[in-house]
Amino acid sequence: MRSLPSHHDAVPQLARIGHDLGAAGLLGGTLFGRFALHPAVGGIRDKAERGKVVNAAWRRYGTINALSLAAVTAGWVSARGTEARPGALSGREETLARAKDGLLLAVAVSGIATAVTGIRFSRSAPGGAVPLEDGDTPAYETTREGARLKRRLNRLGAITTASEVGFVAVNAALAQEGHSRPPARRALRRRAR
Repeated sequence: MRSLPSHHDAVPQLARIGHDLGAAGLLGGTLFGRFALHPAVGGIRDKAERGKVVNAAWRRYGTINALSLAAVTAGWVSARGTEARPGALSGREETLARAKDGLLLAVAVSGIATAVTGIRFSRSAPGGAVPLEDGDTPAYETTREGARLKRRLNRLGAITTASEVGFVAVNAALAQEGHSRPPARRALRRRAR
């Protein structure tokens, strides 16, 4: 029978759990919003109500996004200081870890820029009721500033989506690379820490 993990193992495991849940929250929310919510609001007859619903949904999910980004960042920064530090990884793992570093930066910068632009967009009409054709397309009645912000928001959202997909993909490749090493080699690397 296996023993429970030691306290030494529990902290990195909790950080990893938070990291992975955060990545799921980021990408899952983005994909749902862009590919489910945005097209679905086209079924709402009133264009201003469409904007109100989209902005209210993203405002609520903003808390999840912020917590998810914090968990992903804390988990990866912690790992980079311990088991994923330079020198503790194989050459391929280090290449993937550097890619993950860059993608995390892209996720953070694009995500924060998207959030700020989204807040500005929602404030371009009272109560967030910016007239929309669907979740992505400003209506003819949308103010020039509101339409400009929505186009910027769409571009930032696409960048954020691509960054999050890349981050999750590299994270999976890095995990698989670590699991594909022989168990004895993994144990030796852990003892060297």
